[in-house]
Amino acid sequence: MKVAANLQDTLTLNNGLAIPQVGLGVYKMTDEIEANFAIQSALRMGYRLIDTAAIYENEQIVGDAVRASDVSWDEIFLTTKVWNSDQGYDQTMKAFETSLNKLQTNYIDLYLIHWPGKDKNKYRETWRALEKLYSEGAAKAIGVCNFQIHHLEELLAVCNEVPAINQIENHPYLTQEKLRAYCQEKNIVVEAWSPIARNKLASEPTLNHLAKKYNKSVTQVILRWHLQNGTVVIPKSVHPERIKENSELFDFELSLEDMKNIHALNKEERFGPDPDQFENGF
Repeated sequence: MKVAANLQDTLTLNNGLAIPQVGLGVYKMTDEIEANFAIQSALRMGYRLIDTAAIYENEQIVGDAVRASDVSWDEIFLTTKVWNSDQGYDQTMKAFETSLNKLQTNYIDLYLIHWPGKDKNKYRETWRALEKLYSEGAAKAIGVCNFQIHHLEELLAVCNEVPAINQIENHPYLTQEKLRAYCQEKNIVVEAWSPIARNKLASEPTLNHLAKKYNKSVTQVILRWHLQNGTVVIPKSVHPERIKENSELFDFELSLEDMKNIHALNKEERFGPDPDQFENGF
């Protein structure tokens, strides 16, 4: 399996589009000055993937930061998402236009359904809207977030386009091996949100042992584990030193045994909502 060798290295989605394997998440970045500084710092360091969402209430900030940077828009891979309350065909089309206006662009690289919700007919209608946007070129790729295997089966039974991405909570305490294997079988790239489990694994003995072994931080070990799993990662930070640390993943390689030891930490423990229960609110 090819693993990214630098911040511009990409994985190929099922429609041929290339997505950087490491990006910047901007969840909770709502302070305009702080977020602008963080995003521009990341772009200067070589980040080219930025992941936002309508519910984050910072699409305007992201658009402003990109336009103020020295990096041209077409060099950046931008992701945003439709929120639960905007699901359904017509509502999704309107929500997409709102996101375009806030981001100050005429297309989105990747547009995602943020959560499946409990109504399969509704997310099917939402997907129909995404397929329309994809066919028009307004979204260069489309995908989903937080879809379990049964959600994907329901969608694949009726869709014309297979999702390019499934963005899920994924970290050493929630390895999601069955779901990741299913996505691989269907040629759906897995993208990890909360890839370092909100820093809740900082004291995990196995990870600390490996951090010392490789002369890296626990965060870097976890992120490298994701890369070697073939997963796209979008760690979030507003601190330039952390953003830099999160990018320094390409000068070491975890052994097969160490990969297995990290896999063995799985506890099926979520730090975010359960996709089968989550409807609205955040």
